[in-house]
Amino acid sequence: MKNKVIGIMGAMPEEIDGVVALLSNCAAITKGKRTYFSGQINGIETVVVFSRWGKVAASTTATTLIHEFKITELLFTGVAGAINSDLKIGDIVLGKRLIQHDMDARPLMNQYEIPLLSKTYFETDSTHLNIASKAINTVFENKSLHSVIGEQDLMQFNISQPKLFTGDIASGDQFFSTNEQKQNLNSQLPNILCVEMEGAAVAQVCYEYEIPFSIIRTISDVADETAHIDFPSFIKKISSKYAAEIVKNIYNQM
Repeated sequence: MKNKVIGIMGAMPEEIDGVVALLSNCAAITKGKRTYFSGQINGIETVVVFSRWGKVAASTTATTLIHEFKITELLFTGVAGAINSDLKIGDIVLGKRLIQHDMDARPLMNQYEIPLLSKTYFETDSTHLNIASKAINTVFENKSLHSVIGEQDLMQFNISQPKLFTGDIASGDQFFSTNEQKQNLNSQLPNILCVEMEGAAVAQVCYEYEIPFSIIRTISDVADETAHIDFPSFIKKISSKYAAEIVKNIYNQM
């Protein structure tokens, strides 16, 4: 039986800073223009890395984690824009299914279908879905975010009682910053909760290598004309602290 080694990815440096701080015996290893931080969290071997933006960058990073660091499972934590109108800034989406919204090889195959795999969605297995769900709900129930994020910062984004949503996440190499983009995606894929730029590509790599994965996204904006204004501030003040608290609680579930 393989020893457990968990890979943790974030698409921006701020998204992993708080997680790197959790590592004991931390060592930095540079490969392919990325720095991988290796150590332990709760005694479990862990590798944390900033993957960079987009599907190709994330796929490259996930493949390196699998081949070079021999990870046995992968966690991606980061932010996303809300597509479903029920979502508010500060809510969390746990990906049950992931789809690449910019994949279109018609007429050779159906829209969104991944060539040669005959798959449109990549699913998170129930075990890891349950672990992540329990961890996130524990963070919310204990209100531990309020102990690590200042009240003024929470008020800036009108975060008071964030909620967990579990469902479909769309990924593509586009930053959504107009209502038109949002409405087009919603009309084509009405079950989508949120949109980001890496998760479904990471899920595909994990599927092909039979590595279980979890994709966790904090809503940073509502994917409209205000997205670019909210995004940088939210990353700095909110998302990195969300990530660290969620990761701590996931490890406590293991």
